Amino acid sequence: MNTRLPIRLCLWCGLAALAHPAAMAQGFAAYVSPPRLELRLQAGERKREVIEIQHAGQADGNYRLYTADWTLDSDGGATFSKELAPGSCRPWVAIERGQLTLTSGARYRYRIEVSAPADSPPRECRFALMVEGQHPTRPPNDVNFPLGGRIAVIVYVAIGTAAPRLELVSTRWENTPRGSRPVFELRNTGEAHTRLDGVLKGTDQKGATTEWVPMDTPILPGETRKIALRPLIDGDTPTTPPGPVSLPLKLKGALEWNDAQLPIDLTLPP
Repeated sequence: MNTRLPIRLCLWCGLAALAHPAAMAQGFAAYVSPPRLELRLQAGERKREVIEIQHAGQADGNYRLYTADWTLDSDGGATFSKELAPGSCRPWVAIERGQLTLTSGARYRYRIEVSAPADSPPRECRFALMVEGQHPTRPPNDVNFPLGGRIAVIVYVAIGTAAPRLELVSTRWENTPRGSRPVFELRNTGEAHTRLDGVLKGTDQKGATTEWVPMDTPILPGETRKIALRPLIDGDTPTTPPGPVSLPLKLKGALEWNDAQLPIDLTLPP
């Protein structure tokens, strides 16, 4: 359950995005920063953090704030639920308030607190802080939704020595929604999530070279996930399609996460 925090709380922490940091819809115009929190607590420890909400609408903005559990589908899309998931750590979470009204251009530093139980084993706590525009015609408990008139601030809390442990399951050249590209399948046997980093140099059959980087998709503990690589080229954006690749493609370099590294020297298709 959510409880209220004392007004004296005021801290800052910087992060990177899972959901887009701004959402605009009728009656809803907010920017939220940071859009992701990654914290580490020891068992029995309490931490307080703050996010900033800016209202960009012309009229006053009314917002509802609450926590939700979330899961990722096979494509990396998030599904949110107000119901407590098995093992949910949302009872550890206190939020400042459930309703907020902001005037045009106003910024508000909104406070949350996470308290890890003293007997908590090493694990990762995950939840979302939902910032939702108040719409009179919206069903009050409609929580399973694609992001639109709501913003989800994703929060990861690593307890104690919780850390990811990745194993490479398979590699392939695969057709994806963003084109044909290398895909690596990895299993996380650790207690915390991670994201792949690193650059692989690719050389195709005609000698053309391209640098490839992994998509920024979290690999949650206990799951096996396919991570596609994307080409890193001039004017790079995450959606830049690769140029023609004459297979087979040789890949060499290393994939990295946290303090670990996986050397890569392979050919796709094999």
